[in-house]
Amino acid sequence: MSDPVCLNLGCWHRHIPGWVHVDLCDMPHIDHQSRIDDLPMFADASVDLIYSSHSFEYFDRQQAPRVLAEWHRVLKPGGTLRLAVPDFDALLQVYAKTGAVERILGPLYGRMEIETGDGPVTLYHKTVYTFASLQALLEANGFGDIRRYDWQQTIHKDHDDHSQAYFPHMDKENGILVSLNVEATKR
Repeated sequence: MSDPVCLNLGCWHRHIPGWVHVDLCDMPHIDHQSRIDDLPMFADASVDLIYSSHSFEYFDRQQAPRVLAEWHRVLKPGGTLRLAVPDFDALLQVYAKTGAVERILGPLYGRMEIETGDGPVTLYHKTVYTFASLQALLEANGFGDIRRYDWQQTIHKDHDDHSQAYFPHMDKENGILVSLNVEATKR
């Protein structure tokens, strides 16, 4: 039996040993320098797990079904989609607590410049999700058994990424987790 195929989509500088890394950015650990919404390098039903930490929100609500269709295509039946996106409900808690819109602008409108083979590209967040809205989107696009996951119980728990984003920053004991961490199974 072969090892499971695990994709880290939109990984940026985060490298998880043994996984396949796909990102537009030009870094040595990137296995496929490519958009994460078009994966022709992977056959249908060839992937066991897709992980995407804070990259799905760079696609708007009209693009999201197309992205999910591509991810659904490459996942094996029963495969896992693990997403982390900004959590709108948690951001509202941060705003209610601080009264400072500046504290939530990054997760809401995230601006990121990356180096690609064709030069720098600037990306922006295009949407935000609640658990209910993400659950409905996933169900409508062929996924079931939709649940929150605890980043501390994942194989990538030692690779600090935005699935571990808290307010105040890095207060993982008492802070508000501002990442909506959701897993779903391909039906």
